[in-house]
Amino acid sequence: MNRLKKTLIALSFGCVLLSPVTNADDRGPRVARVLWQDRAKDTLMWGEVHGGEKWIVSASTVKDFPKIDVKNQDLVQMEYAEGHLLVGVRDNDDGKFQSGWVAVDTGIREEPHGNHSHWNFVSSPSVKSSRLDADQGNPAHLYLYNGYFYMANDKKNGFTHMAPKDLIAKPAKDCGTFCTGGGNHITLAAVDNTVCYATWIDAGGPNMGRVDVVNLKQTDGEKIAYSFKLPTGVIHGATANSGRIFFAPEDGVCWVDADKSLSKTVASVVVKHISLGKEEGVEKPNRTGAFVNQRNWVLFTTSGPEGKSALCLLDAKAAEPTVIKLPIDVADGLALTTPEVVLASGGKRYAFLFHDRKVGELQEQLTIVDLDPNGDRNLSDAKIAKTIPVGPSKIDGHHGHHSVSFDSEGRLACFTNPGDGTIWVMTLKDLTIRAKSVVGGTPGQIVAIGAPEYQH
Repeated sequence: MNRLKKTLIALSFGCVLLSPVTNADDRGPRVARVLWQDRAKDTLMWGEVHGGEKWIVSASTVKDFPKIDVKNQDLVQMEYAEGHLLVGVRDNDDGKFQSGWVAVDTGIREEPHGNHSHWNFVSSPSVKSSRLDADQGNPAHLYLYNGYFYMANDKKNGFTHMAPKDLIAKPAKDCGTFCTGGGNHITLAAVDNTVCYATWIDAGGPNMGRVDVVNLKQTDGEKIAYSFKLPTGVIHGATANSGRIFFAPEDGVCWVDADKSLSKTVASVVVKHISLGKEEGVEKPNRTGAFVNQRNWVLFTTSGPEGKSALCLLDAKAAEPTVIKLPIDVADGLALTTPEVVLASGGKRYAFLFHDRKVGELQEQLTIVDLDPNGDRNLSDAKIAKTIPVGPSKIDGHHGHHSVSFDSEGRLACFTNPGDGTIWVMTLKDLTIRAKSVVGGTPGQIVAIGAPEYQH
């Protein structure tokens, strides 16, 4: 195909997606790299974000990414650490078809320079290793705690924790350590790679509200030190912050003090409950489903009828944490996503929350919250900074939501619009959209890495 034909094809896709060679000299400087899941093909894509007069995002398939069966498998959560991206793979046959993980070398290396880092783009992304078989327990949730990956192996009633360095130095079969703990649809909260709290999602029966406390330093034998129960079940969310563990059962939020020394027993664990209220005319109390952390603060959302949704914040260091609610007006038919947070290069702390739709043609939105307007690191004065319309989502079960990620220096927000195959780029300095690039397919979860390359 000649150069002219490539140019015409690029133009037919909206004038913003350039081919790898077409008009390469017209691009501005590279400011970040992004990797995202394309649900249309169940593969992993990557591109460079170029700034300048014309902001664009390029698009290519990650080299050697394994072929995923679109009908029988899904890419699930992914996390980044030490130059590598771990991507979970789940199947629709309880893990009997083929599930597990894929490790991708992002081609970016951090070079620390005292009080800052340089980001070196050393190669294109490529698959480092993968483990896909009928013995990985159908993972769904994947976490990063204290620099380690924690992957829930739901159908094995346990989880795998692994160091990023193992993905670099070891064969796939030797990566990670499996621990029994948690059940059916597991959420995890780990502290100092010493102890992990693993939940059961059961709504009734003997495992309703069950949390297993797992000794990560135990080298063999039984690793569950003890188990305890929350007042209610259907636990779908857990996190660790400031020496405490927070859970999201079907009623409010529960928390316990982290037992790093494993000196407690089921009889001595004290479970505290924080109510999120109950809306008039609604049978069940308010709940949440996932947490994110910003310093000593835990953030999450609640929803209710007639637009009664809120961003919730609690201080994990407080003697008795209480919930601060920031109301967000959400149109009927839309629902808030789990917030994503960033410390911008200018010192501002933001939370990004999308208003996603499940059906219909409602205009979807992005609300950006200024978490700390006066800069005192107390987030109780959080306020809405901006709400803007965004491209459509494409909800299919747990998939098809908008996703946002921030570059390594907190200068950019890059987010996907699954319904129209675009990635938008926003500068955090002034919260202005700089690029609306057509990348094609159904872009979903996204990770942004790196920053402009500097020379001393």
